[in-house]
Amino acid sequence: MTSEKLAVVVLAAGQGTRFKSARPKVLHEVAGKSMLDHVLDAAATLAPERIVVVLGPGMEAVAEAARARGGNLHIAIQEQRLGTGDAVASARPALAGYLGPGDAGPEAGSEAGGDILVAFGDTPLLTAETLQAMVTARRAPGAPELLCAAFRPDDPAHYGRVVRGPDGTLEKIVEYADASAAEREIGLCNGGMLLGDGAVLMSLVAQLGNDNAKGEYYLTDVFALARAAGHRAGIAEADPDEVMGVNSRAELAVAEALMQVRLRARVMAEGATLVDPTTVWLSADTVLGRDVTIQPNVYFGPGVTVGDGVEIRAFSHLEGATMAAGATVGPFARLRPGAVLGAGARVGNFVEVKNATLGAGAKANHLTYLGDAEVGAAANIGAGTITCNYDGLAKHRTEIGEGAFIGSNTALVAPVTVGAGAIVGAGSTITRDVPAGAVSTARGAQKDREGGAARLRERHRQRRDRSSGDEKQS
Repeated sequence: MTSEKLAVVVLAAGQGTRFKSARPKVLHEVAGKSMLDHVLDAAATLAPERIVVVLGPGMEAVAEAARARGGNLHIAIQEQRLGTGDAVASARPALAGYLGPGDAGPEAGSEAGGDILVAFGDTPLLTAETLQAMVTARRAPGAPELLCAAFRPDDPAHYGRVVRGPDGTLEKIVEYADASAAEREIGLCNGGMLLGDGAVLMSLVAQLGNDNAKGEYYLTDVFALARAAGHRAGIAEADPDEVMGVNSRAELAVAEALMQVRLRARVMAEGATLVDPTTVWLSADTVLGRDVTIQPNVYFGPGVTVGDGVEIRAFSHLEGATMAAGATVGPFARLRPGAVLGAGARVGNFVEVKNATLGAGAKANHLTYLGDAEVGAAANIGAGTITCNYDGLAKHRTEIGEGAFIGSNTALVAPVTVGAGAIVGAGSTITRDVPAGAVSTARGAQKDREGGAARLRERHRQRRDRSSGDEKQS
């Protein structure tokens, strides 16, 4: 059996020049989560003792995002971008304790060393299941010292080719630019990931040269070196989608589409109904309860949790929101971060909720903005109601009590409280607290001019006739 110690090295130093973006490539998102976080989340399921993220100079935004995860994560810097082999070599100082006897560093002295898994930060579709399968294969009795992830694409294109010996073991990986015509006919391609004995891997990395078409230190050359040194290398086949690297915005769109297929299948398997799955867009962390119904053209941003039996109607946009069992949202509703709907609450068409809580059974059915507010259970918010939460300098809260009724076209100027059971008349602008059980109206006095409508129409007719006569004279 091999060592059960495991370190993960994630290569994320690529500049992503084809993205033409000020944002580092691995921070671009798929399903609301950065590509790097997708890979780190998958790696974390292996419970490695250490994760090392290899970055290039000046990639502080990526380093900050990685460090924010906390735990056993370390940053290594590849001072010059001289290829994947050089990137792994750059991780060596952070791998103390995994390289066997003679290992230098504060955790040196381990005779057993440990295994090292190398992955890439631009493979957002990588799954925990595939990584676990590689680890299981590596820990099996008689396992080879090195394992390579390989895949069979429909079009091998410019992928590196996996060359195997007569016994099926891995002889070498040849980059497309350096492959012969016969090698380019091979359909088994390099999937990028590598898992092996740490001491063996790093000793081979130290021997890498750059005599190739690109003048780079290819990590894949370790397999030919391993065979020459008498080490065995094997293959773990992976799904082509999972090992797909993302190097452009077009490829990012492909990865997003593939991820959405995966996420939709998951939520439907867990008991949600998607009326038209291809028009529903989910985030990686979307949580849907059982018997949830999602109508077409609904978008879930990050941080949405939906309870059992909720119905989300067409053309709604949700982000950072929580809905309790039996709530109804939409159509054409927007729930922004901090929106919380209680059991059976209803948010209807063209209603926006931000940093506000609606209690159980509360309703805001039409054309309403509720921001920085607390709405009590069974309260009814009339069409056109606005909580005026921002005074140009600061945000303020509105409190609406249980069972209160807010008439249509009401402006609630925060900070303000409407007491439980109170009624606010339509068209009011409320600037002071309304006592519980009170009826409050605040609007200009109505004036009626008898016969005024006829006089107004006559004046309008006269202006129209004058205007018509002037046009004829001209």
